[in-house]
Amino acid sequence: MKKITLIACTLSVLLGAQAFANEASPAGTLDKIASSKSITLGYRDASVPFSYVADNSGKPMGYSVELAGKIVERIKQQLALPQLNVKYNLVTSQTRIPLVQNGTVDLECGSTGVTAERQKQVAFSYGFIYVKGQLLTAKDSGIRSFADLRGKNVVTTAGTTNERFLKSYNQDNKVDMFVISAKDHGEAFQMLETGRAAAFYMDDALLYGERAKARDPHKWVVVGEEQSREIYSCMVRKDDPKFLALVNATLADLYQSGEINAIYDRWFQQPIPPKGLNLEFPMTSELKAIIAKPTSDPVK
Repeated sequence: MKKITLIACTLSVLLGAQAFANEASPAGTLDKIASSKSITLGYRDASVPFSYVADNSGKPMGYSVELAGKIVERIKQQLALPQLNVKYNLVTSQTRIPLVQNGTVDLECGSTGVTAERQKQVAFSYGFIYVKGQLLTAKDSGIRSFADLRGKNVVTTAGTTNERFLKSYNQDNKVDMFVISAKDHGEAFQMLETGRAAAFYMDDALLYGERAKARDPHKWVVVGEEQSREIYSCMVRKDDPKFLALVNATLADLYQSGEINAIYDRWFQQPIPPKGLNLEFPMTSELKAIIAKPTSDPVK
């Protein structure tokens, strides 16, 4: 009886260890996609011109969305799944990382900056744009630098590195501004347009995107000393080098072939939906350097 009990206990321990191993080492993303014949892409609905919804279809469009589409095409080829079902899952600044971590979203290409802190939670692809924190304000506001923000309401987007930077800057420099956190970039700009905030602090490319959505874009200007600097990248789950390698290979091919230039021009230097306005945001020397030598390292 003791021998049988010992065998049973040993078997139970082994089965438990195997179960733990299976739980600790989930199937890779490509295996998951092959099994389900579907992929879920995380998207933003108000991050112009990266990922946003501009018509009644409800489907996202934008620079990052187009890059995600190129990655999906590579996945279809590699897995021989021409009819791969592409699903979209809305994410926000607060939910994007948890939804990638827990497997709800397989790939998120939006407007997420690479930081050392975030690299502990998710994996990042090669960068696809270089951004700098600045201010969007009315031409006649009298605001031209951060020194002009004293005593004024300044809005930014909740859950972003910009929010953390602005609060820290305010405290460290004793600017005495009032920092307001909006749920997304669209709400932040709405607060600016309606006078509830005197300036909107965010990455320059996003500010030009919000400016393009305005009733009168030429009423608004991007000003101020360049502050925080980041690259945006696609996010995937950590510890999945096979999937990350596919994402990076897709981007590297776009960079090496020069196709990225046409994609960039389409969203930053040509009229875009919904109003057919041009962001007039030429490619920076920093982004050209990333294209020449792809990297996913945070900006130091």
